[in-house]
Amino acid sequence: MPGLTIGDTIPNIEADSSHGRINLHGHVDNSWTIIFSHPGDFTPVCTTELGKMAAYAKEFEKRGVKLLGISCDDVNSHKEWIKDIEAYTPGSNVTYPILADPNREIIQQLNMVDPDLKDNQGKPLPSRALHIVGPDKRVKLSFLYPGTTGRNMDEVLRALDSLLLAAKHKVATPANWNPGDRVVIPPNVSEEEAKKMFPQGYQTVDLPSGKPYLRFTKV
Repeated sequence: MPGLTIGDTIPNIEADSSHGRINLHGHVDNSWTIIFSHPGDFTPVCTTELGKMAAYAKEFEKRGVKLLGISCDDVNSHKEWIKDIEAYTPGSNVTYPILADPNREIIQQLNMVDPDLKDNQGKPLPSRALHIVGPDKRVKLSFLYPGTTGRNMDEVLRALDSLLLAAKHKVATPANWNPGDRVVIPPNVSEEEAKKMFPQGYQTVDLPSGKPYLRFTKV
């Protein structure tokens, strides 16, 4: 499924992992799931990222969100690599599964291929891609970084909180939003609907255009 992006349904992949055989749709089930790829085992930036993801695992678990890593090596390599990951990030255990993709098939189906990175045999390597997938198996958000740039897990968590809030309350989050900040009422919500949906009230920003489209509220 080349070009997989926001709104697309993830393919129902079945593959080996550090936790045994996994069926992707079955793994997601009715939960939100974060699927993230890494160029390879025993590589520096990847080791820091998987360690940081392990450190944040309880935060994702509190939100009912599952984690699933992917790396283009076999299961035995993953299991050995996990020892390094946990040693680098003391006190954090890699409790989430890591899919094995030695044939580079999964990364292509999930649109996680780096166009510039190749292994010693000239085979494609994954980008630092991350999909947040909803219970409906559809991609809700994607991050795409080159192999040279490690991801910020605080931003992953912040973006996830925004998605969960929007799904629950039908709101949007403004720039630099953090949990607890005011949120935005989307333009497709009429004034009548807004009064019913947000009985606590909301504030409309007075703009030069005179258009009352920027409305803030708390949820």
